[in-house]
Amino acid sequence: MSLAEIKAAIQQLSFEQRAELAAWLHGWEDDEWDEQMKRDVASGKLDDVLREVEEDIKTVRARSEPDRR
Repeated sequence: MSLAEIKAAIQQLSFEQRAELAAWLHGWEDDEWDEQMKRDVASGKLDDVLREVEEDIKTVRARSEPDRR
């Protein structure tokens, strides 16, 4: 099954089913992605990106909290 097929299938789910799927995905613990992120943070690989995000927040180019209008 391709990613496009998965996305299309997810769009067909009910709200409750999407919420269940999101909770299931959120529950994954330290998968390969998480481990890579930890290594990248520890090595300083993301320092420039983090500084840029912090600067964006300070200059209001990005909001620290979503606008819930």
